[in-house]
Amino acid sequence: MTDPLDRWAQLAGSAVLLDGFHALKHALRFGAEVPVAVTTDREATLALAADLAPDVRDALAALLTEVTAEPYAKLVARPHPTGVAALAVRPFREANLRVLARVPRTAPIVVLDEPRNLGNAGAVIRLAAGFGATGVITTGTLDPWHPTVVRGGAGLHFATAVERLTVAELPQGPLFALDPEGEDVRGTKLPDDAILAFGSERTGLSPELRARADHLLRLPMRPQVSSYNLATSVAMTLFHWSAP
Repeated sequence: MTDPLDRWAQLAGSAVLLDGFHALKHALRFGAEVPVAVTTDREATLALAADLAPDVRDALAALLTEVTAEPYAKLVARPHPTGVAALAVRPFREANLRVLARVPRTAPIVVLDEPRNLGNAGAVIRLAAGFGATGVITTGTLDPWHPTVVRGGAGLHFATAVERLTVAELPQGPLFALDPEGEDVRGTKLPDDAILAFGSERTGLSPELRARADHLLRLPMRPQVSSYNLATSVAMTLFHWSAP
């Protein structure tokens, strides 16, 4: 039988790091292939699963290997308070692209246009998964599968299609871009096949995406307040889409 630490070393270069109990829990719930998982306290982790995620408790029992704190700390950049880490197989890009291109859609796609903050990107993916969005696309240089993004997303990358594309490669569908110069979002009914685009935290929409947009929308905001956090803006817009 292959030692789990040796298996980890073999896979670490290509696999997705699941950092913490909740990331592993969500990945398993949404069908991720997880070849190796470790914990510094197997009994405590299984007790946590029995309390918070009984649906994956048996899968965790079959998967988890207990390791001491020293080797665990070498596997992750920032050890998680739950003492759990795992590696998952990243979904095939082609499969995600098919999901994103499929029409008609029953839920919007979220586009983060040249985002900069890894934690914000992870929070948006978590939100999108919670609302049942079709997927999340990033443009620009940020890798949406970066370990920090996956940590911020709590493993919910496996609950929606997450990819990086150029503006020219965006799927078909009416593109609604959030911009301070747009019309009030409250006056617009967002269709299920909408593509909802949000600019970067510092510079807003890129010229390429702004030119591609079919509609510009703005969120309600009190005068003299500069902006909302990116994840907050996405949450407000998805809530507006989901409201009856």
